[in-house]
Amino acid sequence: MIDISAVKADSTIDELHAAVALARKHNCICVFALPAHTPLLIELLSDRPDIIVGGTVSFPSGGQTTAGKVAETKEQIAMGCREIDAVINIAWVKAAKYDLVRADIDAVVAEAGHVPVKIILECHYLTDDEIVKASELCADAGVAFVKTGTGWAPSGATPENIALIKRTVGERCQIKAAGGVKDLQTLLTLYELGARRFGIGVRTAEAILLDAANQA
Repeated sequence: MIDISAVKADSTIDELHAAVALARKHNCICVFALPAHTPLLIELLSDRPDIIVGGTVSFPSGGQTTAGKVAETKEQIAMGCREIDAVINIAWVKAAKYDLVRADIDAVVAEAGHVPVKIILECHYLTDDEIVKASELCADAGVAFVKTGTGWAPSGATPENIALIKRTVGERCQIKAAGGVKDLQTLLTLYELGARRFGIGVRTAEAILLDAANQA
């Protein structure tokens, strides 16, 4: 259930190699890099089709045009990405421009086709009411996952927002907890509240995976 990421502005190529090594060692489900580094990631995992290479769309702001998001989605699927994590337009959510938000999400989902899409809410910047509305729009659009954060904001997944999203979407889509998953106990708590995927930066993933292995 763990997606390992090296998607910060200062994530290095060495960290990308470390993310791949961790995913191989622990059989993680997915690895993410920023788009310029995705071809290298695909090359490094070419012999492990069981490990998904994910694509990041509109990272980290969500403020690209809808056409830009569609183009990014198309390009990264053509590269070989088998999941897409796209950031919602945060300003449109906060302005209650819900028709624009829904059209933005719909366009990415349509372009992705059979490739699962996770829409990132970046919960740190949203009120509870905004999280609920954004989650409803995501579920109605047929996304595979609602995701809490990019890992760039000061906070991401919390027990409170995971529980809130779960109450909102029910079984219509799944939840990915990302941003702030700093230890195994936090991960387990969020799992109990409904999260089924966990986005963890390579800088903290090793300690969490080691802890999990030691408790197995």
